[in-house]
Amino acid sequence: MNRELVLIIDFGGQYNQLIARRVRECGVYCEIVPYSISIEDIKEKRPSAIIFTGGPNSVYEEGAPRLHKEIFELNIPILGICYGMQLTAYILGGEVKRADKREYGNTNVVVDNKNNLFLNVPKESIMWMSHTDYVAELPEGFVNIAYTESCINAAMANVEKKIYGVQFHPEVKHSQYGFEVIKNFLFNVCNLKGDWTMSSFIDDKIEEIKRTVGDNKAICALSGGVDSSVAALLVHRAIGKNLTCIFVDHGLLRKGEAEEVYSTFKEKFDMNLIMVDAKDRFLGKLKGVSDPEKKER
Repeated sequence: MNRELVLIIDFGGQYNQLIARRVRECGVYCEIVPYSISIEDIKEKRPSAIIFTGGPNSVYEEGAPRLHKEIFELNIPILGICYGMQLTAYILGGEVKRADKREYGNTNVVVDNKNNLFLNVPKESIMWMSHTDYVAELPEGFVNIAYTESCINAAMANVEKKIYGVQFHPEVKHSQYGFEVIKNFLFNVCNLKGDWTMSSFIDDKIEEIKRTVGDNKAICALSGGVDSSVAALLVHRAIGKNLTCIFVDHGLLRKGEAEEVYSTFKEKFDMNLIMVDAKDRFLGKLKGVSDPEKKER
């Protein structure tokens, strides 16, 4: 399948799903992957662009999430956000330090709006900051393209290699022109088309499931939650009655939830659904257990 893919590499930031949402709102398909992903897996996915998320760590600390330097040699455009910018600078030979003054919240940022990343962004605007460390010295080949009163390098760029970093969070709505920055990266830096839609994703997945399962049978463990429900519906649309869903009532559901799940999937969607009443078994095992972790296990 030939489609544009943005790989979002997750460093444990709180806004990671929001980054993905913004990218998809631009009509570009994206996937969130852990920072432990191998270079080989990245190459296999053949992304059109890569975004590094924020994260709670300091890049210079032992055990902090890192990436192999080779990722910057794949000739793939990269945007590092917050920790992602610091990591980019650190790996490529720049210097990251703890700031004398932590920036948190709405912050006035001055940008070079002649740079592709900041086209149609005013020279000064409010962006959302949330960082303790900052890039004190840029890596070789990078130029400064933004600053604040307290942060000398609020954004950086290696235009030739299409590697960018921003210290602020463009994905949150508090950043006045943050969405514009994301669009600029996708369309002005990466030259993507933005022709992906959620409906096309659904159609692609259904066809993929049909090819994978063929005329065979499939089982889905259905909890009634969002993930398993979406999975069940996609597979049902692909293979129909060859799918059997198994729903276990363990006695810890909301009042009426088991009946609602049964009526939705069995009656409304006409699925093969096996409902297992295991309330006594589960509640019996939990009798006398007060430790929350033991309960969960």
